Amino acid sequence: MILVTGGTGLVGSHLIFHLLKEGTSVKAIHRKNSNIQRVKEVFSYYEENPEPLFNKIQWIEADLNDIPALELAFEDVTLVYHCAAFISFDPNDFYALQKINKRGTENIVNLSIAKKIKKLCYVSSVAAIGKSTNGQLINEENEWNDTFANVYASSKHFAEMEVWRAAQEGLPMVIVNPGIILGPGYWKSGSGLLFKTVAKGIRYYFPGGTGFISVGDVVKIMVQLMDSPIKNERFIAVAENLSYKSILETIANGFNRPSPKIKLKFWQLEFFWRIDWILKLFSSKKRKLTKQGLKSLRHPQEYDNLKVQEVLNIEYEPIKECVAHACIKYMEAH
Repeated sequence: MILVTGGTGLVGSHLIFHLLKEGTSVKAIHRKNSNIQRVKEVFSYYEENPEPLFNKIQWIEADLNDIPALELAFEDVTLVYHCAAFISFDPNDFYALQKINKRGTENIVNLSIAKKIKKLCYVSSVAAIGKSTNGQLINEENEWNDTFANVYASSKHFAEMEVWRAAQEGLPMVIVNPGIILGPGYWKSGSGLLFKTVAKGIRYYFPGGTGFISVGDVVKIMVQLMDSPIKNERFIAVAENLSYKSILETIANGFNRPSPKIKLKFWQLEFFWRIDWILKLFSSKKRKLTKQGLKSLRHPQEYDNLKVQEVLNIEYEPIKECVAHACIKYMEAH
């Protein structure tokens, strides 16, 4: 039996679909107010009749900090995929990020050790890897530093520390550090906001860039690592390093919309994050740009994906193909 945390998220839903198609029994954790029907919708992107497959999921209602509920979820489980996370770059969410990402991972680790789980896969982020200061490609050995770290990156870093502790205590584990994960189904959060924004029309683009990968490739890497004898390693999962201009152009082409032509200047962004900070004082809306976020735009990072390619048989899905599929599903839904 396999346990998947974050089963109603982008990675979790695609992972569950993959595992069920392989004939694996799956338990999936979901929060009280999460929408499990979205998972069925994701299944429908790849399966004409998703109902039979969806009905095979054993859902467990549990919060990452609800130990009794988690203990029930861990019954008869041999492998754990920890995909659950809170994504926010708003400094006001610091404590929530630490509670869910760091402390929640600590709970998953402790139960995995106590229940003698055979192997744990943790979905981290490239944000938890130290940046390069000399322009070189970032690899898994880059030492962590918080010079440009936002609150989300810090929470994922501390969560990774819990997973490394698990390895020291004898729990076999692997960590996957994806770039920005692209895929269909979650248009109001994460990378789905890129599709939603471009579909409405966008004239401006941010400077800088980062690494991107399809959700399908992330799932393939996770499953292959768990099925392999590899343990106590971390792997960057990035298919292509792209500028923000390039990825927005690719999405715009998928929607047959005009590409953004105007590059935002740093003086404009300096002004914007300050205005955004002031507006936050008078509303409950999330911050759109922070001071740390602007720093990261000034220092774009590119990632080395060689390590995972050396140990796994991975042929990455081209980002253009991934985006084209997501655009089709977005247009069908809207």
